[in-house]
Formats: sequence, structure tokens, C-alpha cells
Amino acid sequence: MTDKLIEKLVDKYISLSFSVTKNGEALIGSEIGRKLTTDQHYVLRYINKVQRCTSTELAEVFDVKKSAITAIVNRMWKKGLIKRTRDSKDRRVVYLTLTEEGAEIFRQTEERIQFLVASLISKFELQEIEQFIATYEKLNQVLIDYKNKRLGEEE
Repeated sequence: MTDKLIEKLVDKYISLSFSVTKNGEALIGSEIGRKLTTDQHYVLRYINKVQRCTSTELAEVFDVKKSAITAIVNRMWKKGLIKRTRDSKDRRVVYLTLTEEGAEIFRQTEERIQFLVASLISKFELQEIEQFIATYEKLNQVLIDYKNKRLGEEE
């Protein structure tokens, strides 16, 4: 590939990535409503999936500093969406689980998001969706590998 073509493709990728992310998050945010932020919804989604986790686990999964997770968890705890339970063998370990209200809010928002995404993907053929997901998964793996390589070089 020529430098000009690479420059053109990079520009197109960055523009599309920004637009899709911005518009997608705005649509999902509108479905989540005012009770949750997008980050809080992602945390509810993760806890719902695994049933129980720690703040450290959340920080690793979302690739953010523990202080950022602590702030999110504190706000969610104040809203009554999550419970904190200390480990009986190691009091330093605190497990996070959904409260009944947290599970119900997650269920409601997930239902609206599922409806939204279903209405969007219905605009595509099944083969297009499968190819897109395969390509997106490949891009994700390439990014993870590149990030891990760069982090390994910094050590």
C-alpha cells in the first residue's frame, strides 16, 4: 500500500470510529435513562454476568485505575444498586453483588438496549452481521496484542 492510501484509510477509520462510538453511546445512553451513567450500566452488566466480583476485578476488566472504579462503585452503592459484602476469611476483600433494585434496573435497561440494537441490526443481512462481528473481534484482538506488546516493551 502507498503512504497516501494508508493515510486515507487511517483518516476514514478514525472518522468512522469516532462517529460510531459517539452516536452509539448517545443512543445507548438514551435507553439507559437518567438513573445510570453508561459506565454504571457496564458495571451492572458485568456484575449481573458474573454474579459477584471485587473492585480490583472490575478495574482489571475495564482496564481503568482502581480509584475510578471506587468512585463508580460508591455512587452505585449510594443509589442502592449494589451491595458490598466482606469475605468471611479475609476482611480486606469486599465482594460486590447487585441488589434487587440494581438487578431490576439492569433488566429494564438491558431490555431497552436489546430492542434498540435489534432494530439497528435488522437493517443488515445475517451474513453482513456475522462478517462485521468477526472483523470487529479480529480488530479487538489486534489491538489487545499491540497494547500488550507495547506494555511489554516499556517494562
